[in-house]
Amino acid sequence: MSAYLQYESGITQIDARYIRPGLAAIFLLVENGRAALIETGCNASLPFVLNVLAQQNISPECIDYVIPTHVHLDHAGGVGSMMRAFPNARLVVHPRGARHMIDPSKLVEGATAVYGEEQMGLLYGEILPVDVNRVIEATDNLVLHLSDRPLLFLDVPGHARHHVAIVDEKSDHIFTGDSFGLTFSELDGERGRFVYLTTTPVQFEPDAMHTSIDRLLSYQPSGMFVTHFGELRDVERYGDVLHHQIDVFVDIARQHRGQQSRTERHRAIRNALGQFAVAQARALGCTLAEEKILEILAHDLELNTQGLGVWLDTRDVVAS
Repeated sequence: MSAYLQYESGITQIDARYIRPGLAAIFLLVENGRAALIETGCNASLPFVLNVLAQQNISPECIDYVIPTHVHLDHAGGVGSMMRAFPNARLVVHPRGARHMIDPSKLVEGATAVYGEEQMGLLYGEILPVDVNRVIEATDNLVLHLSDRPLLFLDVPGHARHHVAIVDEKSDHIFTGDSFGLTFSELDGERGRFVYLTTTPVQFEPDAMHTSIDRLLSYQPSGMFVTHFGELRDVERYGDVLHHQIDVFVDIARQHRGQQSRTERHRAIRNALGQFAVAQARALGCTLAEEKILEILAHDLELNTQGLGVWLDTRDVVAS
């Protein structure tokens, strides 16, 4: 798979090489010699970005904005490194996420609880803080200009409460982060793309996610740029797919909430999510063996199961 892919309207998709090729993207926008980066991957992604900048004759001083859609570390783990590499850049981040970029200690603590200390170090390395004076809080409906190119920021909770999407009028696309699902090209079939909901811990909110998807679709974009991974067209169709998946995932979680232990509940939910994903791939015409489908989705099946467990526990606390 190519390390980068150029689209029209000055957009380049750079493979962040997070975990494996083709899993996480960084998007470079260039307008009249000025540039912005949407998503950062992790610290190890920086050399790939620098390589593309050199190929396009863009100096590090020309980066005006570094924009993680949210502060989960596969999207924002490289923020500190990139802010050091790009001296004129401003960090643009959701107000709820800004404090975690300025002081990442709680962010690191939370991610370590999910991944474990060893895996945390392997995936992300040291998470570097950002100078508060270089931070712009992306409030809902904020418009920033890259040269004369407007970028509209939308508050889109559901996956996380610190999530923004960026409407790019020039390309007629929206950069959606994880608010419009994930794609796995290996599981595409003759009947369509494999699009998959993400309910990772700890802020999955199904009603908010429904609302955010509808808000994104209300702009009637010709395409979405999803971080995992790349351009997605036929957006109305895939919006319907995601709405259906939200309801299915919630039903699966509720069906297994009565398991005797959290370990049993986790196993039951994960198995059910896996079988649903296999059925979805088969409906699209994917011919891979079931074991291979589950292997490709293993990381996200695990995180989705954790997220649904947190959602169940939070609902139980609120209801009690």
